[in-house]
Amino acid sequence: MISQYLLMFATAFGAATLLPFYSEILLIAQLNAGLHPAWLWLAATTGNTLGAGVNWWMGMKLSEYSDRRWFPARKADLIRAQGWFTRYGKWTLLMSWMPIGGDALTVVGGIMRIPATPFFILVAIGKGIRYALVIGGVSAL
Repeated sequence: MISQYLLMFATAFGAATLLPFYSEILLIAQLNAGLHPAWLWLAATTGNTLGAGVNWWMGMKLSEYSDRRWFPARKADLIRAQGWFTRYGKWTLLMSWMPIGGDALTVVGGIMRIPATPFFILVAIGKGIRYALVIGGVSAL
């Protein structure tokens, strides 16, 4: 049974990086299979937040390669995210849950040299709320 939660963690981790994973689909399937919502929320939120940490690190260390195909955010998304950071600062990371542009925000967080503690706290809040809403939506149905 623990392997199902590890699968949720790994899928959520991958979904936050350049890997083409969709953690919400697995989350819904696992909820429908009867897995415990709180443990799924914890696994998904932790995995997705740590995956976003990979993007943050890449932004800090590899931003000179942002034009490469393997980089986890498109140039247009990076430009948009940098605009949000210029306007709203680190609080922009609360929006890292968004399906379009969210990953770019975490990369830009690294480019803008946001320290690790506020980065992980803000990203975890945003991603935790997203997963709670998905769980709440499935439970309401």
